[in-house]
Amino acid sequence: MRIVIAEDDPLLREGLALLLRAESLDVVATADTGDKVLEAIDEHEPDVAILDVRMPPTHTDEGVRAAVEARRRRPGLAVLVLSAYVEQTFATELLTGGVGGLGYLLKERVGRVEQFLDALHRVASGGTAIDPEVVAQLFTRSRQDTRLERLSPREREVLALMAEGLGNTAIAGRLFVTDGAVHKHIRSIFAKLDLSPADQVDRRVAAVLHYLENARSRA
Repeated sequence: MRIVIAEDDPLLREGLALLLRAESLDVVATADTGDKVLEAIDEHEPDVAILDVRMPPTHTDEGVRAAVEARRRRPGLAVLVLSAYVEQTFATELLTGGVGGLGYLLKERVGRVEQFLDALHRVASGGTAIDPEVVAQLFTRSRQDTRLERLSPREREVLALMAEGLGNTAIAGRLFVTDGAVHKHIRSIFAKLDLSPADQVDRRVAAVLHYLENARSRA
């Protein structure tokens, strides 16, 4: 796995590079601005880009804008965005541009090495990884939505875990239920969100996007 890192804090940038190299991952370049990371992505053609949300010169949304542009230039690029705290608008802006190979984590998750590496590999494999704290805050802001109100408490739990990027088996393990029970809950979620099997979309993706889009509309 070839990785490019964009982070303006030199200690975090180098610490992250050392952590990944210790796991036998190939960090091909590091950068401290959005413009420099785009140059590095063009030059090295990595598999994954890890970007901080806020970087010079304005320390607002340079990382998210660089992530969106990087995906435009290289549609297959996996992107993992890191943030010091929950920034809901940025999370949904990035993720609603396409769910595959995208992640949004709080920086504190990096210190939980096993969880961070799991999220990184999930994103690199084309999945999603949304920080549980981001999901929790988005879900809290989503509850006034009529269709989401149709969901039972257990179905809300399942949808929140789907939004984190977990598959059915992982959801079953987290909730201590069977795979069959998870499958049943997901079928019910699709029905309550009016997602038909005949729709020409991935219903799992559509359910998560509905959840995230509604949260953004209330931000």
